[in-house]
Amino acid sequence: MPSEGRCWETLQALRSSDKGRLCYYRDWLLRGEDVLEECMSLPKLSSYSGWVVEHVLPHMQENQPVSETLPSSASASALDQPSFVPKSPDTSSAFSPASPATPDGTKEGLRQWQEEQERKVRALSEMASEQLKRFDEWKELKQHKEYQDLREVMEKSSREALGHQEKLKAEHRHRAKILNLKLREAEQQRVKQAELERLRKEEGQVRLRALYALQEEMLQLSQQLDASEQHKGLLKVDLAAFQTRGNQLCSLISGIIRASSESGCPTAESQAEAERALQEMRDLLMNLGQEITRACEDKRRQDEEEAQVKLQEAQMQQGPEAHKEPPATSQGPGGKQNEDLQVKVQDITMQWYQQLQDASMQCVLTFEGLTNSKDSQAKKIKMDLQKAATIPVSQISTIAGSKLKEIFDKIHSLLSGKPVQSGGRSVSVTLNPQGLDFVQYKLAEKFVKQGEEEVASHHEAAFPIAVVASGIWELHPRVGDLILAHLHKKCPYSVPFYPTFKEGMALEDYQRMLGYQVKDSKVEQQDNFLKRMSGMIRLYAAIIQLRWPYGNRQEIHPHGLNHGWRWLAQILNMEPLSDVTATLLFDFLEVCGNALMKQYQVQFWKMLILIKEDYFPRIEAITSSGQMGSFIRLKQFLEKCLQHKDIPVPKGFLTSSFWRS
Repeated sequence: MPSEGRCWETLQALRSSDKGRLCYYRDWLLRGEDVLEECMSLPKLSSYSGWVVEHVLPHMQENQPVSETLPSSASASALDQPSFVPKSPDTSSAFSPASPATPDGTKEGLRQWQEEQERKVRALSEMASEQLKRFDEWKELKQHKEYQDLREVMEKSSREALGHQEKLKAEHRHRAKILNLKLREAEQQRVKQAELERLRKEEGQVRLRALYALQEEMLQLSQQLDASEQHKGLLKVDLAAFQTRGNQLCSLISGIIRASSESGCPTAESQAEAERALQEMRDLLMNLGQEITRACEDKRRQDEEEAQVKLQEAQMQQGPEAHKEPPATSQGPGGKQNEDLQVKVQDITMQWYQQLQDASMQCVLTFEGLTNSKDSQAKKIKMDLQKAATIPVSQISTIAGSKLKEIFDKIHSLLSGKPVQSGGRSVSVTLNPQGLDFVQYKLAEKFVKQGEEEVASHHEAAFPIAVVASGIWELHPRVGDLILAHLHKKCPYSVPFYPTFKEGMALEDYQRMLGYQVKDSKVEQQDNFLKRMSGMIRLYAAIIQLRWPYGNRQEIHPHGLNHGWRWLAQILNMEPLSDVTATLLFDFLEVCGNALMKQYQVQFWKMLILIKEDYFPRIEAITSSGQMGSFIRLKQFLEKCLQHKDIPVPKGFLTSSFWRS
């Protein structure tokens, strides 16, 4: 456009004006008030303003506003010029083309032009103000947008952080779960190892107890072998060979037990070797017994032949005279006691004792597979059967007869193969082929243990336990034999049998044979020993006189009062033991004396008189001053019974009214 070049000329003119050449100082305030005089004077038009009006403004009005053609600073500078632009002939014609240019007309035009410029300035100011507002709004919007973007970034970061945290937590939980599983597996493994170790120790203890039982039986057989010394003159074989082999077998078992004790766990091979040695000892004793029997038969026939010959010779010498009978030499419980009593038990009694022990050992061997099984199911069956057999026996009491009958029926059902409830589960001996043997053995063992513990502490408990044991014995005879085997093993005086000490025997082994409990080389106190023996003798005395009231009365008692009479007679035919014999005699007579009195009447009273007159001095002779308590208690009891000619009914005896409760 033609005006663009003139705009630059105008700007150059303004820059060359006085105000354009002004110098500005920062310290103008220090110069005083005179610096403001020029600013406070009235504005004056430049000498070039006419030219500007004539040549610039018309084009700017036609094409665009002044604000778009000139910068605001240039316009303001042009208006504020203090000098006037020289007037040209064309300037006046721009304000008034019809009239000639005059100073008043020029001023009026300039005034109008100034007003127009002021309006435009105000418009521009307003427009600038609006633009400033828009700029502020745009800036505020931008800030809000940036804030929103920042907030979204922060929220996104927060979400990512939370997601990462959750992921870490999940990983932590997973690792913790894996760690817990590993710990649980390790604990289960430890428990399993501990259980295996416990089972191994239990099996070792069972084998060790079995070895002790084998050794005990071996020692008893060795005693029987030594007892055959009295038949040495009759035998045609060398008895020393039997004794030497017997001693070798005893030493063999002792060596096995010693090695097992050192290793801490006997092996099955050791137990089998000991059993073979015991069986060989039995065979040895059996062969010796056969030899003795044959020798005795030969001696008896020889004696009979010699006696017959002597009798014939006497008849030939004396003629038809009558021959007197020889005087009776013996004695029995009612006759006069020989001066020299026996020390050892009679052979027939010892054979009976050995048969019971053999039967008990055979029973143990029968269910050995069940007790030594490592199968978890077999172990569970074994524990259930043991609980089903022993718990009812522990519940026996004198609360009521009906309660006692329930216990009896439960035991009878178990032995009969019927399922019974135990510990919330159904249990039957048919669950395992060896179940019946195991239950019979454990039941018999529990009956004897109740005598050893419960009856020893509460004497009245002997009768309810005994009546149940007697009823079970009648229906299941094998249980009765096992009861006797356990009783004889724990209390040899119930045979009666007084074990003798052999040279070379360990003192602890001999004490165990006598019935003492030996733990860690410490023997139990004498009072506790007598208490346990007393409990078992009282249970035995109660069993032989009681019968199950709901049984078959036509059947005889499986182990009745005749065995009590036999026991009492054999005790009186043996030398007494200090403290033991007096205690057991008192316990036996206090429990069973009334029943024996009613059964044997006069013969029984004769036996009591024999005890008082002949046996008391023997007991008193071997009893020390510190052990006189049991002797005095027995003596006072017998003297009172003989004085009143009656033996009282024992305390706790079950009457007919009890069975109606």
